[in-house]
Amino acid sequence: MHGKLIIFSAPSGAGKTTIVRHLLEQDLNLEFSISATSRGMRHTETDGKDYYFLTPEEFKRKIDNNEFLEWEEVYAGDFKGTLKSEIERIRNAGKHVIFDVDVVGGCNIKKYYGDEALAVFIQPPSVEELRNRLVSRSTDSPEVIEKRVAKAAYELTFASQFDCIIVNEDLTKAFEEAENCIREFINKQP
Repeated sequence: MHGKLIIFSAPSGAGKTTIVRHLLEQDLNLEFSISATSRGMRHTETDGKDYYFLTPEEFKRKIDNNEFLEWEEVYAGDFKGTLKSEIERIRNAGKHVIFDVDVVGGCNIKKYYGDEALAVFIQPPSVEELRNRLVSRSTDSPEVIEKRVAKAAYELTFASQFDCIIVNEDLTKAFEEAENCIREFINKQP
């Protein structure tokens, strides 16, 4: 049996990564799809665990070889994408694939897999709250934060293209909603 696909997308800082980490600890037979990126590694990250870190040249070569399910140039020279080999590796092991991807990537994966995939959008309570979360992370410069906030406002316009929208105002509630949504999807017969 091939596993199903569960896509989590959100603007940066909405809490999707925290929710995905929580879900991976539950008994849902999930395995995380590790994305590839051409950006530099942060001091808290590990290659092959958080991302597959590629040089921009390696990334472009894989694009040319059609090795990505989806990819995007997030910012000039900064690529992110999902390798087809990663999805097949997880599905062939009989596990459900869980994605933590940006909004455009989430829409593209959903289009590709249709009913085999559940697309979940994590929405921040407000753009101002999102800015506060990004500032409190202390991982980005003020310029990068403003870029992310501007992008987030745009990404919020995609929410209606997702199967399920979870507003992350109360993290415990968001965990519960996400679990319920996934269990229902996994148990649904084709």
